[in-house]
Amino acid sequence: MVVGDFPIEVDTLVVGAGPGGYVAAIRAAQLGQKVTIVDKGALGGTCLNVGCIPSKALIQAGHLADAAKGNDDLGITTENVSIDFAKVQDWKGSVVNRLTSGVEGLLKGNKVDIVKGEVYFVDNNNVKVMDEKDSQTYTFKDCIIATGSSPIEIPSFPFSDRVLDSTGGLALKEIPESLVVIGGGYIGTELGSAYANFGTKVTIVEGAEDILATFEKQMRSVVKKRLKKKGAEVVTNALAKGVEETDKGVKVTYEVSGKEETVEADYVLVTVGRKPNTSELGLEQVGIEIDDKGLVKIDKQCRTNVENIYAIGDIVEGLPLAHKASYEGKVAAEAISGQKSEIDYIGMPAVVFSDPEMASVGYTEQEAKDEGIDMKASKFPFAANGRALSLNDTEGFLKLITRKEDGLVIGGQIVGPNASDMIAEIGLAIEAGMTAEDIALTVHAHPTLGEITMEAAEVALGTPIHML
Repeated sequence: MVVGDFPIEVDTLVVGAGPGGYVAAIRAAQLGQKVTIVDKGALGGTCLNVGCIPSKALIQAGHLADAAKGNDDLGITTENVSIDFAKVQDWKGSVVNRLTSGVEGLLKGNKVDIVKGEVYFVDNNNVKVMDEKDSQTYTFKDCIIATGSSPIEIPSFPFSDRVLDSTGGLALKEIPESLVVIGGGYIGTELGSAYANFGTKVTIVEGAEDILATFEKQMRSVVKKRLKKKGAEVVTNALAKGVEETDKGVKVTYEVSGKEETVEADYVLVTVGRKPNTSELGLEQVGIEIDDKGLVKIDKQCRTNVENIYAIGDIVEGLPLAHKASYEGKVAAEAISGQKSEIDYIGMPAVVFSDPEMASVGYTEQEAKDEGIDMKASKFPFAANGRALSLNDTEGFLKLITRKEDGLVIGGQIVGPNASDMIAEIGLAIEAGMTAEDIALTVHAHPTLGEITMEAAEVALGTPIHML
């Protein structure tokens, strides 16, 4: 007997359960909407399962492995440091499991229905949700698409057991003796640094003039200096041509200045970017506008050209950041509820968990100049901070960007220990319309790295205490 496919009606359907989708679903439910969230994979999406969280866990383990070797400057030396990489991977998995189960609990606690399956749009009010056995129609009033992105595979480096994407790079069963990384963006630099801390000989091959090209040259220089200390090699202006798999690993060929070079390694990690997951949803059935990169076009409320369908996260323009997706998810959910929420990226931080960390928010010095803003860039070095000295981690600086006429904080960049946490204060200052004087008058505990922000604000005011 064939059972009829009777449509299930919901107020808001969220497609994708990553950091954009699940946050959008919870916010929509808080606002009184009847919400169903659908994903073919695990709750938490790429970020929680094979991205942000497991990579940071691996990076932290790498830091501990590196620190365990001791430090001659501090008079601490160790011998025969052992690393049980299977245990490292088990611990990393436990972190992921705690967070994904937490997401499930939050969704259920907010009365969001969770459905497993693939979504295909029939029209602007209906989708088919398909699993291995069945197909079910869902009818919605509004829909938020949050399907995320996937690693880009280049034809000359097809993924295999030895040619890895970021997911494969996080799942290795042993520490490789050598690793080639194709692409020196934030993913390649983060994972390359992590494995270098474990003792892997890392070679980063980058096609552009420098790695981490979206950050300022002075910031990149600090990270490259640390990579060199770890024995990593960075090759820029290099065209990756192909890979040959051998019995023991890979042989990677690349070209620099017209000369062909080869490097052998256990694995090659390909991190040349990510592509939006928009091609298999049937968006053309609805007439949703997509640009030539596969990105969905949206307005200030994350609404597509189809009035009741919204898009957020990696499938819309902007950096593929988990916190950007979450932010957009809240805006979309609130817009559906009739609120006047709009996206504003001026306070959107970008962070790289390199060694040392890099972070930026608001305007850079160059961006402010390009906009014709009469600005002031005020730097303070980690080397002049007591806490950084006591950590024996003094490379780097904080730069505060302020408007000359009134000292308004419009941006900031940090390279140094804990930059990922420190950037939030500058982001708050931008969002709250604070000035350098507001930061300088805020008493910061001593000795802390946070004092560097206060010191940079004093530099902006022309009254630095701990710098001539």
